[in-house]
Amino acid sequence: MLTTLQTSYTDTRAGDLAWQLGGEPLPALAVRDLRLDDGPDRSDGVRGTLQLRLLGASHQVILAAGPGDCLETVACLPGRRTPLPARVAEQVAGWEYEFAARIEELPPHVFAARAQELLALVEGHPRALAGIFPGDPSAFTALVAHCEERRVHWRTWHAYPQEGRLVCTRSSLSLRTPVGASVGADGHAPAHVGGPDGPQAGW
Repeated sequence: MLTTLQTSYTDTRAGDLAWQLGGEPLPALAVRDLRLDDGPDRSDGVRGTLQLRLLGASHQVILAAGPGDCLETVACLPGRRTPLPARVAEQVAGWEYEFAARIEELPPHVFAARAQELLALVEGHPRALAGIFPGDPSAFTALVAHCEERRVHWRTWHAYPQEGRLVCTRSSLSLRTPVGASVGADGHAPAHVGGPDGPQAGW
């Protein structure tokens, strides 16, 4: 699903993006609700809904399925100045959550071609959502989701043509087998966060 966002394109930067797990839904410019259902003969698969949300300053993904809900935000968040982490691994609400991010720096002609390639991919995908900001066809945010038997995962792209940077993220939630895992009082296990120059799995 491809849409033009009804908002002015502001001169934000890739370096302004921050990551957050948990919190509340923020006002969205476009939303796509997806059913996650492996069929009536699958009692151990992921069932529920996945909501893709485009914000004026990037995205949220909300999972309501399995053992508990999860909300991921990647956006320019007021009051948050922590750089987008290269890698995160956490246990939350019965899920194993993983996140990874990287930034591509591309010359203008390559950036434009890459943007059109990604938008074409999203436009024809049954579980995707992308929004183009008015004024520049290469300024967009896009999300593509996939569901497997015990795992939900998604990729996102945040394009900043004014600085030739494309922020790419990968996220996944896998059903966790409870084998005496160490969990804190808030239901979260300790997070492992890589710095901006740390290892990036799966790229």
